[in-house]
Amino acid sequence: MTTAANGRVLIDADACPRSALEIARALCEEKGWRCVTFASYHHQLHGEDHVVVDAGPQAVDMKLANEAGAGDIVVTQDIGLAALVLGKRSRAVTPHGSVFDAERIAFQLEERNEKARFRRGGGRTRGPSARTQEDDQRFADALRWLMEEGGRG
Repeated sequence: MTTAANGRVLIDADACPRSALEIARALCEEKGWRCVTFASYHHQLHGEDHVVVDAGPQAVDMKLANEAGAGDIVVTQDIGLAALVLGKRSRAVTPHGSVFDAERIAFQLEERNEKARFRRGGGRTRGPSARTQEDDQRFADALRWLMEEGGRG
């Protein structure tokens, strides 16, 4: 096994499905990476590498963004947080296994803003579908790839 000096996986645990959290912890243990979770005090998460923050809006995102650095991998569903950490040369992946790309993040932010504008005008957008075993496998594959190859740089 390698040492924890390999890197860190930082998890926005406020909205991370439990199965994805367990997959990330297992891969970090296997690869010798440090797994750090961030959540507001409303969530019942514990561990030596768990950071508890205030329950204010965006508190978890801001703490995680401030902690992230080059080479870290961030697990989040939040496109805004992904954009912040990509700017710090971290990598970002959703719990569904979609890797955020610096070349596409501006488009994703604009798409998010358009959907929010639509909802503010009374429109409805689809919520996320139920989590599947395929989601777990896609996440595990994407995180493993980032840890082994894609996370370099």
